[in-house]
Amino acid sequence: MPGHNHKNLSIPLNQQPLADFKVGVDNVIFSVDTAQNRLLVLLVTAQQEPFLNSWSLPGTLVRQGESLEDAAYRTMAEKIKVNNLYLEQLYTFGGLHRNLKPVYDTYEIRYLSVSYFALVRFEDAELIADKISDIAWYPVKEVPQLAFDHNKILAYGYRRLRNKLEYSPLAFDVLPARFTLNDLYQLYTTVLGENFADYSNFRARLLKLGFLSDTGIKVSRGAGRPASLYKFDADAFAAFKDKPLVFI
Repeated sequence: MPGHNHKNLSIPLNQQPLADFKVGVDNVIFSVDTAQNRLLVLLVTAQQEPFLNSWSLPGTLVRQGESLEDAAYRTMAEKIKVNNLYLEQLYTFGGLHRNLKPVYDTYEIRYLSVSYFALVRFEDAELIADKISDIAWYPVKEVPQLAFDHNKILAYGYRRLRNKLEYSPLAFDVLPARFTLNDLYQLYTTVLGENFADYSNFRARLLKLGFLSDTGIKVSRGAGRPASLYKFDADAFAAFKDKPLVFI
């Protein structure tokens, strides 16, 4: 078929022409809905063939003079409004046919995706709808078949998120400046599941590490007794920064 290039594979690799790449970013944007104990991911509808109107991760091609990180932030800013978030480069996906369905088998242009993952709190994020594509939060466990290789990117991002929660202060980038230990515990259980640790052990372990400061302020929620508000002490955490550390 036109554009099919398998016959060139008999040519030694060092004599093959250089690949023609387009570079884009794809964002795996997670939100934590602690009220309903759901981990959600932001999906939009793809606007190009061969996946027109299929659900996909929000992404964009990188513009002239734009850094990869700026492109990732631009894509986020076009889809959600949020103050507290965590953003990190995830992985680079560059398979030969990652942008195409099998029937479109061609080597003409390769699409390289530098993926990022982000974490926000559900109640803090306001979706920005446009007239071109649909946009929705999907429970991670109910995500449909996505366009391109985005299910693979999502799975990779989910693994990274779970791992980061276990050894880094990721949660404090998305929590308010002052939070209760139960707020923190609810974020962890939403991502990691109800059985990752019981509350008393979780509380004792984190307080023993010494980088949570009691603000002396208490807050009443519901019928229970008032709970202390804590803040993350970045200076106290600095001693742990380059050491193996398990939060849970």
